[in-house]
Parts: sequence; C-alpha cells; structure tokens
Amino acid sequence: MNQTARRGLLALSALAAAPGLVALIGAMPEFGSGPRALGRAIAVAGPRLRHVQNLVSAVNFDFRSLDTVGEEFMLMCAVTGTVLLLRGGRGEGTTDQPALAPGRPRLDRAESTTLAGWICAPLILVFGIYVVLHATVTPGGGFQGGAIAASGLVLSFVAGGYHAWRRLARSPVLAALEAAGALLFIGSGLAVMGVGGAFMENRLPLGKAGDILSGGIMVTENLGVGLAVC
Repeated sequence: MNQTARRGLLALSALAAAPGLVALIGAMPEFGSGPRALGRAIAVAGPRLRHVQNLVSAVNFDFRSLDTVGEEFMLMCAVTGTVLLLRGGRGEGTTDQPALAPGRPRLDRAESTTLAGWICAPLILVFGIYVVLHATVTPGGGFQGGAIAASGLVLSFVAGGYHAWRRLARSPVLAALEAAGALLFIGSGLAVMGVGGAFMENRLPLGKAGDILSGGIMVTENLGVGLAVC
C-alpha cells in the first residue's frame, strides 16, 4: 500500500469514528461532578467483600477483571507491533554488538551519568517491586509498578551502555518472563474454571484487610500483570 492510499484510509477511518467520538464527548459527565452510583457501590463493597483498601485494584482485578485481561493483551500486542514497525535495517540479531546507524557519532558517557545511573537503577527497581506488592493496600499495582521497575532496568542501559544492558537483559529471558507473567494472570482465571468456578472468581482466602496478601486471587493476578508489564 502506497503513502497516498494509507492517508486515504486514515481519513476514512477518522470520518467513520467522528460521530461516535462526538456522541461520547457529549455524554460525558461534567468535570467535577460527584461520584456515580457504581462508584459508591464499589466504595462500599470493595473493603467489605474483598478486604482491600486500594479500590482501584478491586476494580481492575475483581469487579471488571475480564476487561483487564483484554487490556493486558492489548498492551502485549501494542509492544509487539511497535517492535515490528521499528525493526528497520540496523541489525536484528541478539548479539553483544550494538547496531549503529550510518554516520551517527558514537559519544562516550560522562562519568557522572554512569555513576548516577548505577546508583538509581537498583533503587527504582526495588521501588517498582514495592508498588507491585502493595497493590491491595496503597495506590499502585502491577501496571504502575511494572512500568517503574522497567524504567529501572532501562536506566542500566543509560548508565552502562549496550553491553551492560545485554548482560542484564537477554532477549530470550525477557520473552520468557513476559510469557510467564501473562500465563500467571490468565492461569489465575482458568484454574478457577478447572475446579468448577467462574472465570476469575475468587476461591482463595481473602486475608486481613490492610495486609499485602489480602484480596485472594487478586494477589496472583497482580503479580502476573506486574511481571508482564515490566
């Protein structure tokens, strides 16, 4: 498909989506309006029925967990599509040698950048794990904590360069961890179906409210999302 055809397809898609977008914007509540009935119901049911204090996690991993499954795999598809689009011709092998664009100068890192990166990278990684583990207690969870932990890993690339990054993050290992995270999340729901329950139905002890192990099946779902996102 040539460039003109792509632009035409984009214009037709925008025109087709425009009426729905206008209707959606018109139906949105006014800014600053009070909580709706569903929000009030979740605020009451979340702590009582699921023993969690972070109601965002209760919504994501319980009340609408099926939607979260779709979001999780949309993220994986988006990452896969981005990688495919940006492959280019700079080398696709998983070698230890960085691929350089022709004519691009290779600049050495300042020692201060390297030092700051190696100091901050493990701290950010630990904080990301903290946010993942406390999903049922404080604001955060697998999505947020996974992104924070990933930024700590990427900082090792900024600090140590391509060779340090390749030593820390081998592509097959990262692929296996992402698959394991997605499998843990989906497996949490399928395992319940295996014993006669509904998909993502909680069959685990809810634990004590205010504890990081509260929420029952939310714990395993959240860990799976954190691993896959990271």
